[in-house]
Order: sequence, then structure tokens, then C-alpha cells
Amino acid sequence: MVELQVTNSPFNQEQVELLNRLIPTLTDGQRIWLSGYIAAFQSGTATAVQTGLAQQTGEIPASVPVNTPAISREVTVLYGSQTGNSIGLSKKLAKKLEEQGLQVTLSSMGDFKPNGLKKIENLLIVVSTHGEGEPPDNAIPLHEFLNSKRAPKLDGLRYSVLALGDTSYEFFCQTGKDFDKRLQELGGTPLVPRVDCDVDFDEPAAEWMNDVLASLSSTTAAAGTVSSEAITAAVSSGESQFNRTNPFKAEVLENLNLNGRGSDRETRHIELSLEGSNLDYEPGDSLGVFPENHPRLVDELIAAMGWNADERVTVNKNGDQVSVYEALLRHYEITAVTKPVAEQLAKLSPESGLAALIANDAEFRNVMNSCDLLDVAQDYALKGIPAADFLAVLRKIPARLYSIASSSKSYPDEVHLTVRTVRYEARGRERYGVCSVHLAERIEPGDTLPVYIQHNPNFKLPENPDTPIIMVGPGTGVAPFRAFLGEREETGAEGKTWLFYGDQHFATDFLYQTEWQRWLKDGVLTKMDVAFSRDTEQKVYVQHRMLEHSKELYQWLQEGAAVYICGDEKKMAHDVHAALITILEQEGGLSSEQAAEYMTRLQQEKRYQRDVY
Repeated sequence: MVELQVTNSPFNQEQVELLNRLIPTLTDGQRIWLSGYIAAFQSGTATAVQTGLAQQTGEIPASVPVNTPAISREVTVLYGSQTGNSIGLSKKLAKKLEEQGLQVTLSSMGDFKPNGLKKIENLLIVVSTHGEGEPPDNAIPLHEFLNSKRAPKLDGLRYSVLALGDTSYEFFCQTGKDFDKRLQELGGTPLVPRVDCDVDFDEPAAEWMNDVLASLSSTTAAAGTVSSEAITAAVSSGESQFNRTNPFKAEVLENLNLNGRGSDRETRHIELSLEGSNLDYEPGDSLGVFPENHPRLVDELIAAMGWNADERVTVNKNGDQVSVYEALLRHYEITAVTKPVAEQLAKLSPESGLAALIANDAEFRNVMNSCDLLDVAQDYALKGIPAADFLAVLRKIPARLYSIASSSKSYPDEVHLTVRTVRYEARGRERYGVCSVHLAERIEPGDTLPVYIQHNPNFKLPENPDTPIIMVGPGTGVAPFRAFLGEREETGAEGKTWLFYGDQHFATDFLYQTEWQRWLKDGVLTKMDVAFSRDTEQKVYVQHRMLEHSKELYQWLQEGAAVYICGDEKKMAHDVHAALITILEQEGGLSSEQAAEYMTRLQQEKRYQRDVY
């Protein structure tokens, strides 16, 4: 630090001496606070600093507010999240804002009262998109309110949106786009432009946060930066050094097929060791697994492009190099082609005709629904593009999230998964579920898998162990309920439990049958109803069993039961939701509107939680 002199500053000798004694003793937070105070004082808006700030330490807290009526120092951060990423990012953002002396209100959209929007001047939204362009469950009430006639004018609002999504889906970041568009329509002014993030969101999220901090800095003296590493830490687990960008290599302890002989399904039960990782999880959390692409597909793609499998290519910003084969096996997504990837490939091969396909959005989506990268390379004659150029535009292979099927209290230092293997044929060639087939065919006990914990606060057991719970989980959707019951057995919870389970055949597809039977015998599981759809002439599913027991199920709801749904989002979750509405109408005498309001209240009370995919 350059020492102040009378000759190099506008201060007199006495002021120079005072400043030279003071400035070196200030913390970073104090310097930031002081710069904001001086800026506010110069504009004529500062008031007296609160007294007694240095009674014990002599330090001025960075969080002491300066009264600046023209620009509010209050910031509201709202998150809408299905799997937990938006929550982690929001917490990191709130912490950074508070470090800069801002007064932050952090809330789930589901807990936020929409009428409070009129009182907010600075609003930051972090929201994911679920399913086919739908808002996550806890964002639905606010999303519906803003798009209703009750939405107020928001002329005094300054806001920004960070949208999370996946470019392999048609309605990429649609919920974030919806919020951004509607807030502008209601009169809001963007603090900084909306940022849309793909599955590898660390860097764009960090840039958005820094832009937000910079935008606020002109009036609030906010400063400092957020790194992509800090973003990763924010959405990962606890204090462990292992996270999404630094996964733990977990040893495989067991890999079993749960289906009986003769089943046309294959469901793997995977047990992994977390010993030495310091990773911790709760029932309802997920495990992220980084898979490898199928070696056969890698070989076929290299052959189709005429590449040398041993050629070295750079795979990250650190400059690490691996062979083309290794890069395609472990680093890049090759089973799905997103629009951004296709656009870059079209630029590398202008004569391929790929640009014309991209121009027709509906046709592009239709074609790509059944295509992988090998199909695109062959259909559009991309051979000739150098491997380094081609791979540079590909998306990093995303981790697959699986609902954890174990309680850490039942299995210390272990984590269990329930994974259904996906195989099918398309365009005359066998296709593979990337992670499920990797686990089924190429992973054995003693091997390791790169994993991390994805916390999910939106799918958790009730705080009160006496609360009854109703669990609906057909197929692999039953995984988290194995964790729920294992946890309740270990903790001695006494609340009633009811499980609805379904699959195709009783004889071959009854996953974890002996464990459910033991829990029924021991009283950990109070009641279980099953639906095996192919064992009867007329297909019977879990929602049919729920309707058969509508009177008792309604009584459980009246007693305060919490309902949990896990599994297929596209059909099962909608059918189960419709069954619950029907039960409320039949047994509670509610209108369809009243039943819908009842379900909304259950969500707001965290008594209706879904882990659907």
C-alpha cells in the first residue's frame, strides 16, 4: 500500500497522519463499508453511523446499513428448485450479498407470499425448469400468481433471473424465461440480463452473480467476486472436499440384479463405499454418478469420423490432454445432440445440410429424439472435421442423479442405489442408457465410480417422527422409501407408514420384497398395497390401489399425513395427482377448485413432496 503524503493527496498534514494510521488497520469488509458510506455521504443521503460499533473489538461490522432512501439496500432472493441446485446457488448468493452489507431475505418461492412483491425493490430469482418446461413444485404458486389477473404492477422493481436447465430438453430454461418476461410485463426493470445455464452451470452462474454484485455496487458499495469453484462448493455437500467437480471415487461393494429369472426387466442394486470421503446424506437426497459412454459407440464414432483414437486432445480449461478415445469415453456426451452443439457442428461443416435442419425447430427436435452423435456424423457426412475441433464443441458428459436407496444410519459409510437398465433399438442399431448399462455391464465389486451427494431439501421426512407418511413409488421410484423406512427404523419413529408399490409381475419384479415384509412384521411399515400391472387381465397401477382405499387414505390426510411421490413424471406422477384430487372430491365433498387448493396447501405445508423424473 502506498503511504499517503501531503504531496500525493488532497489532505492536509493532520489528515494524512490520521489516515495513514487508520487505513492499514482496516479489514476488507471495513474498507468496503467505508467506501459505500463516503459515496452515500457525498450524495447527501447518509445518516449518523450507529454508536457502540467497536465496544469490544474496535472493528466496524460490514453489515451495518447506511440509510439511503433513494436506493434500497434490501435484496430478496427467491429460489425455485426440484433437486436442490437452485437452493445451493441462492444460499451462496445470499451469503455474498450479506458480506457486502446488504440486508437479504432468502426464501423458497413456495414459502413466499406473492402479495409481498409490491414491497420489494431488489429481487433476484434462481429457478430451474422441470419436466417439459414446467416450474418446479415449490415455484408453482408464484408462477401462477404472476400470470394471473391478481398480479400487481411492479414499476419500482429491479430484478434479475438466473435460470437453470438442460439444453437436451425442448423447453430449455423455460421457467426462468417465464419469470423474466412476466416481471418485465408488470413493469420491472432488469438489474442485469437473465442468464440461462446448461447442466454445467458453475461458470455462467458465477458470472451472473458477479454482474449482480457489480450492478448493486454503484449504490451499495457491494464488491468482490464469486468463483466457479465457490459455486461448486455451494451446491455440493457439507464440508467434504468432494463435490460435482471433484467427485469421490467410491468403491463398488455389491452389484446385484433384483429382478427374477424370466423378467424382461433388469434392475441393479448397487452398494458403494463412502469410507474416507466425509460425504454425508439424508433420506431423500440423491447420488450423482459420472458414467462412461459405451466403448462400442466410442469405437464406431471414431471409425465413422476417420480419427486416430490415440491422438491427444485438450479436455478442460486447465489444458489437460487425453487420447481421443479417452475423451469420448469419459469426458463428452455423445448419446444426445443438443441444439447448441448442432449449431457449432453446422459451422464446422457448412455444406453438411445440418444448418437447414436446425432452422426448422420442430423438425430438429423430432429428428434428434432418436439420434445420437454417430447418427448425426453419418447422416450429415461430418467426416473430415478434425477431432480437436469436433470435440471442442461437445457438451461435457453430465452426471446422472439417482435417489438414494439407503439410510446412512442403517448403513454407515455406504450408499445404495436402485437403477433400472435401459436398452432399446432405434434405426436398426442397439441403444444404451449411458449410466444404467455402464453399471449393469461394466462395473463389478472392487471397481470405483466417481460420485457426489446432491442434497434435496424438497424431499425430506417430516420433522415430527409421529407424522403419518404415505409413500407412492412404483418401480425404481421405491428407492427413497427404502431409505425412509430404514431411517425410521433406526430412529424409532412411531408415525404410521403406508407404501403403494407397483411393477409388472409379482413373481419377478417385486423389488426388495423381503425387506418390506420384514418391516411389515416389525411394524416399521404399517400398511402396504401393491399393483402388478401384467398379472391381471386389466392393467392395475398404484393410482387404482389408492382409489380403492380412498376413504382410509382421506382419513390419513385429515390426520396430518404427508404424501411422497417418486418415479416417472410424465405419466405416473400426473395420474397419482389426479387420483388424490378425486379422493378429495369423493371423500371430502370438495369441488375440483377446492381440491386443487387443498393440494396447494399440502405443498406449502411440505406435506406433499415429489421426487419425479
